[in-house]
Amino acid sequence: MKAAGLVLLAGDPGRRGVRRDPLLEEALARFGRARPGVAYVGAASQDNRLFFLWISSLLKKAGAGAVRLAPLAGRRGDPQQALAILEDADVVFVSGGDVGLGMGILGATGLDGPLRRLGSSGKPFIGLSAGSIMLARSWVAWADESNDASAAPFPCLGLAPLLCDTHGEGEGWQELRMLLRLTGEPSGFGIPAGAALAVGRDGSLAALGKPVRRLTATGSLDNLEP
Repeated sequence: MKAAGLVLLAGDPGRRGVRRDPLLEEALARFGRARPGVAYVGAASQDNRLFFLWISSLLKKAGAGAVRLAPLAGRRGDPQQALAILEDADVVFVSGGDVGLGMGILGATGLDGPLRRLGSSGKPFIGLSAGSIMLARSWVAWADESNDASAAPFPCLGLAPLLCDTHGEGEGWQELRMLLRLTGEPSGFGIPAGAALAVGRDGSLAALGKPVRRLTATGSLDNLEP
């Protein structure tokens, strides 16, 4: 199996009670390192402790070694310590929450640049839900949720050279469609619950778990099959 540079997971809220996650196991296995040490970036959830403990447990059951929080949010935020943890890790895991909040914290702490550098130098990354979107090129926010004219794109980390959304299947990927309209990008990827998109260093793409939806700016849809 070809090693991937990044794996963008949607996650599956319906599987929160499971003991192991085969898709997360496959994501970690793609990097070819036994019991990799993982740096956990929880900016999108303001380093929520319970969420970190839950994801850390899933990562260890999936084959990870030590999982360390890179502290960025609140009074315990320590950008220097976070950077040391990120540089020391075998894999960086960017967790879920709110995309805008996560990118704001990364920008405020100055960790957005080092994360881009680590990704560009070959450090493997895994994203989960909002974390997957943060690893892509950009996302969209509404100043007024009732007014589409107030929607505007904002930059993300850009380690995955594409646009994506997660968990948007129930609403027909409306946010991704708006993002395509605003950015002029020709296509983007909708990653449904229980699926992932592996992005190789050579730009290759592979769906994991379930088909990933490929949307074009003209509105057409097709599937990237596992």
